[in-house]
Amino acid sequence: MELYTYHRSVAAHRVRIVLNIKGLSCEYRFVDIAGDKLQRYQFRALNPQGLAPVLVDEGHVITQSMAIMEYLEERWPTRAVLPKDIPGRARVRALAQLFISDIQPLHNLRVLRYLRKQHGQDDAQVAQWSAHWIAEGLAAVEHLLGSSTETGAYCHGDHPTLADACLVPEVHEAIEQGVDLSEFPLVRQVYATCMTLAAFQAAAPETQRDASGLPETSWV
Repeated sequence: MELYTYHRSVAAHRVRIVLNIKGLSCEYRFVDIAGDKLQRYQFRALNPQGLAPVLVDEGHVITQSMAIMEYLEERWPTRAVLPKDIPGRARVRALAQLFISDIQPLHNLRVLRYLRKQHGQDDAQVAQWSAHWIAEGLAAVEHLLGSSTETGAYCHGDHPTLADACLVPEVHEAIEQGVDLSEFPLVRQVYATCMTLAAFQAAAPETQRDASGLPETSWV
């Protein structure tokens, strides 16, 4: 099994967390999707979007982080990252999709490049854009965590789930971008709890083998 990954990719980060939680052996293929134009061009043969992550398992090529994480859960159900009950699974998926579909797309590399090139936004304006959408999304997460009895040490109960695998990369990115997290105590508490676990620590962008020598402002 191979995972095509990039250290600053929020989407790849969440998949690395799930692989670690499940204790799965996976060969990482590092792709500089933010910088190396030739590599990105060649990578499009595998994923036409040219984005990470991509999972290759027994000839099956799977794109999109949520599809990859669901695939891993279905194929290797031990060390589950989804609850057993149907309402619980729906809640975890909803929290995960809030990060995947509502927050991250508004601050990924393609959007920020467009703001700079097509609308002449400077670095401060682009940073303000990112901070706004991240904070707005985290405010919704904070409310959902605080209003549910299902919230435990983690987003759902006392074991890490897909929701935590999606929360941690987004909070990491928020910290990197200087977003004020003071209004999100539950989000910060879950993040801190997750980061005591080796599965989350080993997936962090700064621990990846492709982390050195690449621009720190290149995220996707």
